[in-house]
Amino acid sequence: MEVKEGNLQAPKRAAIDWKNPDYYDEESLQNEMERVFDACHGCRRCVSLCESFPTLFDLIDESDTFEVDGVAKSDYVKVVDECFLCDLCAETKCPYLPPHEWAIDFPHLMLRAKAQKYKAGETKWRDRLLTSTDTTLRVLSAPGIKGLVNKSLSSKPIRTLVDKTVGLHKDAPLPVFNRSRTDERSTEDSRSGDEQSKSKVAIFVSCYDKYTDEPLTDDLSEILKFNQIATKIIQNTNCCGMPKLELGDLKQVEKLKDGNLPALLEAIESGYDIISTIPSCVLMYKQELPLMFPDEEDITKVKDHFFDPFEYLMKQTKEGLIKLNFVNSLGSVSYHAACHQRVQNFGAKTRDFLSLIPDTEVSLIERCSGHDGTYAVKSESYEKSLKIVRPVQRQIKEQSSDHVGSDCPMAGRLITHNLEENKEATHPLSMVRYAYGI
Repeated sequence: MEVKEGNLQAPKRAAIDWKNPDYYDEESLQNEMERVFDACHGCRRCVSLCESFPTLFDLIDESDTFEVDGVAKSDYVKVVDECFLCDLCAETKCPYLPPHEWAIDFPHLMLRAKAQKYKAGETKWRDRLLTSTDTTLRVLSAPGIKGLVNKSLSSKPIRTLVDKTVGLHKDAPLPVFNRSRTDERSTEDSRSGDEQSKSKVAIFVSCYDKYTDEPLTDDLSEILKFNQIATKIIQNTNCCGMPKLELGDLKQVEKLKDGNLPALLEAIESGYDIISTIPSCVLMYKQELPLMFPDEEDITKVKDHFFDPFEYLMKQTKEGLIKLNFVNSLGSVSYHAACHQRVQNFGAKTRDFLSLIPDTEVSLIERCSGHDGTYAVKSESYEKSLKIVRPVQRQIKEQSSDHVGSDCPMAGRLITHNLEENKEATHPLSMVRYAYGI
Protein backbone atom coordinates (compact mmCIF):
# COMPACT_ATOMS: atom_id res chain seq x y z
CA MET A 1 0.00 0.00 0.00
CA GLU A 2 1.34 3.38 -0.96
CA VAL A 3 1.78 5.75 1.97
CA LYS A 4 1.16 9.39 1.14
CA GLU A 5 2.45 12.23 3.25
CA GLY A 6 -0.18 14.82 3.93
CA ASN A 7 -3.89 14.77 3.26
CA LEU A 8 -5.91 16.76 0.76
CA GLN A 9 -9.31 15.63 2.01
CA ALA A 10 -11.45 17.50 4.51
CA PRO A 11 -10.73 16.33 8.07
CA LYS A 12 -13.16 13.85 9.54
CA ARG A 13 -12.37 13.07 13.14
CA ALA A 14 -13.26 9.63 14.45
CA ALA A 15 -15.71 9.09 17.28
CA ILE A 16 -14.23 8.96 20.78
CA ASP A 17 -14.62 5.30 21.77
CA TRP A 18 -14.51 6.07 25.48
CA LYS A 19 -16.96 3.36 26.56
CA ASN A 20 -14.87 0.59 25.03
CA PRO A 21 -12.87 -1.26 27.77
CA ASP A 22 -9.81 -1.17 25.51
CA TYR A 23 -9.87 2.64 25.78
CA TYR A 24 -8.54 2.25 29.33
CA ASP A 25 -6.04 -0.53 28.60
CA GLU A 26 -2.59 0.81 29.51
CA GLU A 27 -0.58 -1.35 27.12
CA SER A 28 -2.90 -0.55 24.20
CA LEU A 29 -2.61 3.17 24.96
CA GLN A 30 1.18 3.09 25.21
CA ASN A 31 1.46 1.24 21.89
CA GLU A 32 -0.74 3.84 20.21
CA MET A 33 1.20 6.70 21.79
CA GLU A 34 4.47 5.20 20.54
CA ARG A 35 3.04 4.96 17.00
CA VAL A 36 1.76 8.54 17.03
CA PHE A 37 4.86 9.96 18.71
CA ASP A 38 7.02 8.34 16.04
CA ALA A 39 5.02 10.05 13.29
CA CYS A 40 5.20 13.38 15.15
CA HIS A 41 8.97 12.94 15.51
CA GLY A 42 9.31 12.65 11.74
CA CYS A 43 7.11 15.67 11.08
CA ARG A 44 7.60 18.27 13.84
CA ARG A 45 5.24 20.82 12.28
CA CYS A 46 3.53 21.44 15.62
CA VAL A 47 6.65 22.34 17.60
CA SER A 48 5.61 25.99 18.04
CA LEU A 49 2.03 25.38 19.19
CA CYS A 50 2.41 24.39 22.83
CA GLU A 51 4.76 22.64 25.26
CA SER A 52 3.58 19.09 24.45
CA PHE A 53 5.63 18.87 21.29
CA PRO A 54 8.89 20.43 22.55
CA THR A 55 8.60 18.10 25.55
CA LEU A 56 8.18 15.10 23.26
CA PHE A 57 11.00 16.09 20.94
CA ASP A 58 13.36 16.80 23.84
CA LEU A 59 12.66 13.35 25.26
CA ILE A 60 13.50 11.82 21.89
CA ASP A 61 16.56 13.95 21.18
CA GLU A 62 18.00 13.30 24.64
CA SER A 63 17.44 9.52 24.46
CA ASP A 64 20.16 6.99 23.69
CA THR A 65 18.68 6.10 20.30
CA PHE A 66 17.45 9.56 19.21
CA GLU A 67 14.21 7.79 18.35
CA VAL A 68 10.91 7.15 20.15
CA ASP A 69 12.03 3.65 21.17
CA GLY A 70 14.66 5.29 23.36
CA VAL A 71 12.05 7.12 25.46
CA ALA A 72 10.79 5.43 28.61
CA LYS A 73 7.04 4.88 28.39
CA SER A 74 6.76 6.19 31.95
CA ASP A 75 7.84 9.58 30.53
CA TYR A 76 4.93 9.73 28.07
CA VAL A 77 2.83 11.38 30.78
CA LYS A 78 5.10 14.44 30.59
CA VAL A 79 3.78 15.04 27.09
CA VAL A 80 0.19 14.41 28.19
CA ASP A 81 0.39 16.90 31.06
CA GLU A 82 1.36 19.72 28.69
CA CYS A 83 -1.66 19.19 26.41
CA PHE A 84 -4.65 21.41 27.12
CA LEU A 85 -6.81 20.11 24.25
CA CYS A 86 -6.83 23.31 22.21
CA ASP A 87 -7.14 21.10 19.08
CA LEU A 88 -4.94 23.41 16.99
CA CYS A 89 -2.49 20.65 16.12
CA ALA A 90 -5.24 18.45 14.71
CA GLU A 91 -7.26 21.14 12.97
CA THR A 92 -4.57 23.51 11.67
CA LYS A 93 -1.28 21.61 11.35
CA CYS A 94 -1.49 17.81 11.24
CA PRO A 95 -1.41 16.23 7.75
CA TYR A 96 -2.38 12.82 9.14
CA LEU A 97 -5.77 13.56 10.69
CA PRO A 98 -8.53 11.16 9.55
CA PRO A 99 -9.46 10.31 6.86
CA HIS A 100 -5.69 9.94 6.27
CA GLU A 101 -4.73 6.28 6.50
CA TRP A 102 -2.46 6.94 9.50
CA ALA A 103 -5.51 8.24 11.39
CA ILE A 104 -3.60 10.41 13.86
CA ASP A 105 -5.63 12.58 16.21
CA PHE A 106 -3.13 13.87 18.75
CA PRO A 107 -5.49 15.77 21.10
CA HIS A 108 -7.94 12.89 21.32
CA LEU A 109 -5.05 10.54 22.04
CA MET A 110 -4.05 12.88 24.86
CA LEU A 111 -7.68 12.84 26.02
CA ARG A 112 -7.52 9.05 26.22
CA ALA A 113 -4.36 9.28 28.32
CA LYS A 114 -5.98 11.86 30.60
CA ALA A 115 -9.03 9.60 31.00
CA GLN A 116 -6.80 6.70 32.02
CA LYS A 117 -4.93 8.93 34.44
CA TYR A 118 -8.18 10.13 35.98
CA LYS A 119 -9.58 6.61 36.28
CA ALA A 120 -6.38 5.51 38.04
CA GLY A 121 -6.86 8.31 40.60
CA GLU A 122 -3.68 10.11 39.55
CA THR A 123 -5.11 13.61 39.06
CA LYS A 124 -4.42 16.32 41.62
CA TRP A 125 -7.16 17.40 44.02
CA ARG A 126 -6.52 20.99 42.91
CA ASP A 127 -7.37 20.07 39.33
CA ARG A 128 -10.51 18.22 40.37
CA LEU A 129 -11.53 21.31 42.33
CA LEU A 130 -10.76 23.81 39.56
CA THR A 131 -12.74 21.82 37.00
CA SER A 132 -15.79 21.58 39.28
CA THR A 133 -16.83 25.00 38.04
CA ASP A 134 -20.50 24.84 38.98
CA THR A 135 -19.60 24.39 42.63
CA THR A 136 -16.29 26.24 42.93
CA LEU A 137 -17.31 29.39 41.07
CA ARG A 138 -20.71 29.48 42.74
CA VAL A 139 -19.05 29.52 46.15
CA LEU A 140 -16.40 32.08 45.20
CA SER A 141 -19.04 34.47 43.82
CA ALA A 142 -21.60 34.06 46.60
CA PRO A 143 -22.88 37.21 48.35
CA GLY A 144 -20.94 37.75 51.53
CA ILE A 145 -18.01 35.71 50.23
CA LYS A 146 -17.13 37.32 46.89
CA GLY A 147 -15.91 40.55 48.50
CA LEU A 148 -13.50 38.69 50.74
CA VAL A 149 -12.35 36.45 47.87
CA ASN A 150 -11.69 39.33 45.48
CA LYS A 151 -9.87 41.33 48.14
CA SER A 152 -7.76 38.32 49.12
CA LEU A 153 -6.81 37.56 45.54
CA SER A 154 -5.50 41.12 45.15
CA SER A 155 -3.20 40.65 48.16
CA LYS A 156 0.36 39.62 47.26
CA PRO A 157 1.02 37.81 50.58
CA ILE A 158 -2.17 35.78 50.24
CA ARG A 159 -1.48 35.01 46.57
CA THR A 160 2.00 33.80 47.54
CA LEU A 161 0.47 31.54 50.20
CA VAL A 162 -2.08 30.18 47.73
CA ASP A 163 0.74 29.58 45.24
CA LYS A 164 2.69 27.47 47.73
CA THR A 165 -0.23 25.57 49.22
CA VAL A 166 -2.80 25.20 46.44
CA GLY A 167 -0.68 25.55 43.33
CA LEU A 168 -2.24 28.65 41.75
CA HIS A 169 0.52 30.97 40.57
CA LYS A 170 0.76 34.20 42.50
CA ASP A 171 1.03 36.35 39.37
CA ALA A 172 -1.57 34.63 37.19
CA PRO A 173 -4.41 36.97 36.09
CA LEU A 174 -7.76 36.02 37.58
CA PRO A 175 -11.31 37.30 37.00
CA VAL A 176 -13.35 39.33 39.45
CA PHE A 177 -15.91 36.99 40.98
CA ASN A 178 -19.45 38.31 41.02
CA ARG A 179 -22.60 36.23 40.68
CA SER A 180 -24.76 37.53 37.84
CA ARG A 181 -28.54 37.74 37.72
CA THR A 182 -28.95 35.59 34.60
CA ASP A 183 -30.80 32.82 36.43
CA GLU A 184 -33.41 35.36 37.50
CA ARG A 185 -34.15 36.54 33.95
CA SER A 186 -36.70 34.29 32.33
CA THR A 187 -38.87 36.68 30.35
CA GLU A 188 -38.81 36.41 26.58
CA ASP A 189 -38.13 39.53 24.56
CA SER A 190 -40.28 39.01 21.46
CA ARG A 191 -39.80 40.54 18.05
CA SER A 192 -42.56 42.48 16.42
CA GLY A 193 -44.23 42.28 13.03
CA ASP A 194 -44.30 39.50 10.46
CA GLU A 195 -40.70 38.49 11.08
CA GLN A 196 -41.32 37.52 14.70
CA SER A 197 -40.98 33.77 14.08
CA LYS A 198 -37.92 33.98 11.84
CA SER A 199 -35.21 34.50 14.46
CA LYS A 200 -35.34 33.25 18.04
CA VAL A 201 -32.30 32.73 20.26
CA ALA A 202 -31.96 31.00 23.60
CA ILE A 203 -28.72 31.83 25.41
CA PHE A 204 -26.81 29.02 27.12
CA VAL A 205 -25.14 30.84 29.98
CA SER A 206 -21.64 29.57 30.76
CA CYS A 207 -20.16 29.18 34.24
CA TYR A 208 -17.89 32.10 33.41
CA ASP A 209 -20.88 34.29 32.57
CA LYS A 210 -22.72 33.28 35.73
CA TYR A 211 -19.99 33.83 38.26
CA THR A 212 -17.66 36.61 37.08
CA ASP A 213 -17.95 40.34 36.51
CA GLU A 214 -17.93 40.05 32.71
CA PRO A 215 -21.10 41.42 31.03
CA LEU A 216 -21.01 38.96 28.12
CA THR A 217 -24.54 37.59 28.40
CA ASP A 218 -25.94 41.10 28.83
CA ASP A 219 -24.01 42.32 25.79
CA LEU A 220 -25.22 39.44 23.63
CA SER A 221 -28.81 39.81 24.84
CA GLU A 222 -28.87 43.55 24.13
CA ILE A 223 -27.38 43.07 20.65
CA LEU A 224 -30.01 40.46 19.79
CA LYS A 225 -32.88 42.55 21.16
CA PHE A 226 -31.63 45.60 19.24
CA ASN A 227 -31.95 43.49 16.10
CA GLN A 228 -35.49 42.44 17.07
CA ILE A 229 -34.50 38.83 17.66
CA ALA A 230 -36.62 37.03 20.26
CA THR A 231 -34.23 36.27 23.10
CA LYS A 232 -34.42 34.28 26.29
CA ILE A 233 -32.04 32.82 28.86
CA ILE A 234 -32.03 29.04 29.27
CA GLN A 235 -32.59 28.47 32.96
CA ASN A 236 -30.87 26.12 35.42
CA THR A 237 -28.15 24.73 33.18
CA ASN A 238 -24.95 22.99 34.27
CA CYS A 239 -21.40 23.52 33.07
CA CYS A 240 -20.95 22.50 29.43
CA GLY A 241 -18.40 19.88 30.53
CA MET A 242 -15.25 21.22 28.87
CA PRO A 243 -13.27 21.55 32.15
CA LYS A 244 -14.06 17.93 33.05
CA LEU A 245 -13.19 16.83 29.50
CA GLU A 246 -9.77 18.44 29.85
CA LEU A 247 -9.35 16.59 33.16
CA GLY A 248 -10.32 13.24 31.62
CA ASP A 249 -13.42 12.79 33.81
CA LEU A 250 -15.60 11.55 30.96
CA LYS A 251 -18.36 10.10 33.13
CA GLN A 252 -18.91 13.54 34.66
CA VAL A 253 -19.02 15.01 31.13
CA GLU A 254 -21.83 12.57 30.38
CA LYS A 255 -23.64 13.50 33.59
CA LEU A 256 -23.44 17.22 32.77
CA LYS A 257 -24.63 16.53 29.24
CA ASP A 258 -27.62 14.56 30.51
CA GLY A 259 -28.49 17.39 32.89
CA ASN A 260 -28.43 20.04 30.16
CA LEU A 261 -30.13 18.20 27.30
CA PRO A 262 -33.78 18.57 28.40
CA ALA A 263 -33.59 22.38 28.58
CA LEU A 264 -31.68 22.63 25.30
CA LEU A 265 -34.10 20.35 23.47
CA GLU A 266 -37.09 22.22 24.87
CA ALA A 267 -35.69 25.48 23.47
CA ILE A 268 -35.04 23.91 20.06
CA GLU A 269 -38.53 22.37 19.92
CA SER A 270 -39.92 25.84 20.66
CA GLY A 271 -38.17 27.21 17.58
CA TYR A 272 -35.04 28.65 19.15
CA ASP A 273 -31.44 28.44 18.05
CA ILE A 274 -28.88 28.35 20.88
CA ILE A 275 -25.87 30.61 21.43
CA SER A 276 -23.22 30.64 24.12
CA THR A 277 -20.71 33.46 24.56
CA ILE A 278 -17.76 31.15 25.38
CA PRO A 279 -16.09 29.33 22.45
CA SER A 280 -15.37 26.26 24.60
CA CYS A 281 -19.06 25.79 25.38
CA VAL A 282 -19.93 26.02 21.69
CA LEU A 283 -17.15 23.57 20.81
CA MET A 284 -18.45 21.03 23.34
CA TYR A 285 -21.87 20.91 21.71
CA LYS A 286 -20.72 21.23 18.12
CA GLN A 287 -17.79 18.80 18.19
CA GLU A 288 -16.73 17.05 21.39
CA LEU A 289 -20.10 15.77 22.63
CA PRO A 290 -21.17 14.62 19.14
CA LEU A 291 -17.91 12.64 18.91
CA MET A 292 -18.39 11.18 22.39
CA PHE A 293 -22.04 10.26 21.71
CA PRO A 294 -22.23 9.74 17.93
CA ASP A 295 -25.39 7.63 18.10
CA GLU A 296 -27.48 10.04 20.18
CA GLU A 297 -29.95 11.85 17.94
CA ASP A 298 -30.63 14.46 20.60
CA ILE A 299 -26.95 15.51 20.62
CA THR A 300 -27.01 15.78 16.83
CA LYS A 301 -30.12 17.95 17.04
CA VAL A 302 -28.45 20.27 19.55
CA LYS A 303 -25.28 20.39 17.43
CA ASP A 304 -27.29 21.54 14.40
CA HIS A 305 -28.86 24.42 16.38
CA PHE A 306 -25.88 25.59 18.45
CA PHE A 307 -23.97 28.67 17.28
CA ASP A 308 -21.06 30.90 18.12
CA PRO A 309 -22.34 34.49 18.55
CA PHE A 310 -20.61 35.89 15.49
CA GLU A 311 -21.26 32.82 13.39
CA TYR A 312 -24.94 33.47 14.07
CA LEU A 313 -24.74 37.23 13.51
CA MET A 314 -23.02 36.79 10.15
CA LYS A 315 -25.58 34.16 9.12
CA GLN A 316 -28.38 36.59 9.96
CA THR A 317 -26.54 39.44 8.24
CA LYS A 318 -26.45 37.48 4.98
CA GLU A 319 -30.21 37.05 5.30
CA GLY A 320 -30.66 40.80 5.74
CA LEU A 321 -31.90 40.49 9.33
CA ILE A 322 -29.15 42.42 11.15
CA LYS A 323 -29.06 46.19 11.48
CA LEU A 324 -25.88 47.85 10.27
CA ASN A 325 -26.69 51.38 11.46
CA PHE A 326 -23.73 51.66 13.83
CA VAL A 327 -23.29 55.00 15.55
CA ASN A 328 -19.71 54.57 16.86
CA SER A 329 -16.62 53.41 15.05
CA LEU A 330 -13.96 51.26 16.73
CA GLY A 331 -10.93 52.63 14.93
CA SER A 332 -8.20 49.99 14.94
CA VAL A 333 -8.79 46.62 16.61
CA SER A 334 -6.29 43.90 17.48
CA TYR A 335 -8.53 40.86 17.47
CA HIS A 336 -7.28 37.52 18.83
CA ALA A 337 -9.18 34.49 17.53
CA ALA A 338 -9.65 31.98 20.34
CA CYS A 339 -8.36 28.46 19.67
CA HIS A 340 -11.67 26.77 20.52
CA GLN A 341 -13.39 29.04 18.04
CA ARG A 342 -10.82 28.58 15.26
CA VAL A 343 -11.05 24.78 15.34
CA GLN A 344 -14.79 24.89 14.63
CA ASN A 345 -13.86 25.69 11.03
CA PHE A 346 -16.58 28.20 10.22
CA GLY A 347 -14.17 31.02 9.39
CA ALA A 348 -13.21 34.31 11.00
CA LYS A 349 -16.78 35.49 11.56
CA THR A 350 -15.92 37.81 14.46
CA ARG A 351 -13.43 39.69 12.30
CA ASP A 352 -15.93 39.77 9.44
CA PHE A 353 -18.67 41.28 11.58
CA LEU A 354 -16.45 43.83 13.29
CA SER A 355 -15.25 44.89 9.83
CA LEU A 356 -18.81 45.89 8.94
CA ILE A 357 -18.57 48.74 11.46
CA PRO A 358 -17.64 51.96 9.60
CA ASP A 359 -14.13 53.35 10.08
CA THR A 360 -13.01 50.14 11.78
CA GLU A 361 -9.87 48.24 10.80
CA VAL A 362 -9.45 44.76 12.28
CA SER A 363 -6.09 42.99 12.54
CA LEU A 364 -6.56 39.26 13.04
CA ILE A 365 -4.15 37.40 15.36
CA GLU A 366 -4.19 33.61 14.95
CA ARG A 367 -1.92 32.27 17.67
CA CYS A 368 -2.74 30.44 20.88
CA SER A 369 -3.04 32.71 23.90
CA GLY A 370 -1.59 30.09 26.24
CA HIS A 371 -4.41 30.45 28.77
CA ASP A 372 -6.32 27.33 27.80
CA GLY A 373 -8.65 26.59 30.67
CA THR A 374 -6.66 26.38 33.89
CA TYR A 375 -3.20 25.98 32.32
CA ALA A 376 -2.22 29.64 32.75
CA VAL A 377 -3.18 29.84 36.42
CA LYS A 378 -1.34 26.74 37.67
CA SER A 379 1.98 27.23 39.40
CA GLU A 380 3.79 24.69 37.24
CA SER A 381 2.55 25.99 33.89
CA TYR A 382 2.09 29.76 34.33
CA GLU A 383 5.57 30.61 33.01
CA LYS A 384 5.03 28.27 30.06
CA SER A 385 1.78 30.05 29.23
CA LEU A 386 3.70 33.35 29.11
CA LYS A 387 6.04 31.80 26.57
CA ILE A 388 3.12 30.70 24.42
CA VAL A 389 1.35 34.09 24.57
CA ARG A 390 4.50 36.09 23.78
CA PRO A 391 4.01 36.10 19.95
CA VAL A 392 0.45 37.37 20.44
CA GLN A 393 1.61 40.16 22.72
CA ARG A 394 4.34 41.10 20.26
CA GLN A 395 1.73 41.59 17.53
CA ILE A 396 -0.44 43.65 19.88
CA LYS A 397 2.51 45.92 20.66
CA GLU A 398 3.35 46.31 16.97
CA GLN A 399 -0.23 47.10 16.00
CA SER A 400 -0.80 49.60 18.84
CA SER A 401 -4.56 49.43 18.21
CA ASP A 402 -7.37 51.37 19.84
CA HIS A 403 -8.99 48.16 21.05
CA VAL A 404 -7.69 44.69 21.96
CA GLY A 405 -9.89 41.67 22.49
CA SER A 406 -10.56 37.97 22.08
CA ASP A 407 -13.65 35.80 21.80
CA CYS A 408 -12.41 34.05 24.93
CA PRO A 409 -12.40 36.44 27.92
CA MET A 410 -9.76 34.33 29.69
CA ALA A 411 -7.51 34.57 26.65
CA GLY A 412 -8.21 38.29 26.49
CA ARG A 413 -7.03 38.71 30.06
CA LEU A 414 -3.76 36.87 29.38
CA ILE A 415 -2.90 38.56 26.08
CA THR A 416 -2.99 41.94 27.84
CA HIS A 417 -1.31 40.63 31.00
CA ASN A 418 1.86 42.58 31.87
CA LEU A 419 1.75 44.69 28.72
CA GLU A 420 3.70 47.92 29.18
CA GLU A 421 0.87 49.86 27.51
CA ASN A 422 -1.51 48.78 30.32
CA LYS A 423 -4.15 47.83 27.78
CA GLU A 424 -7.28 46.00 28.91
CA ALA A 425 -9.04 43.47 26.75
CA THR A 426 -12.55 44.23 25.50
CA HIS A 427 -14.70 41.35 24.34
CA PRO A 428 -15.91 41.69 20.71
CA LEU A 429 -19.53 41.54 21.92
CA SER A 430 -18.85 44.59 24.09
CA MET A 431 -17.27 46.29 21.08
CA VAL A 432 -20.38 45.66 18.99
CA ARG A 433 -22.69 46.91 21.72
CA TYR A 434 -20.63 50.09 21.92
CA ALA A 435 -20.71 50.45 18.14
CA TYR A 436 -24.51 50.19 18.18
CA GLY A 437 -24.66 52.75 20.99
CA ILE A 438 -26.83 50.56 23.19
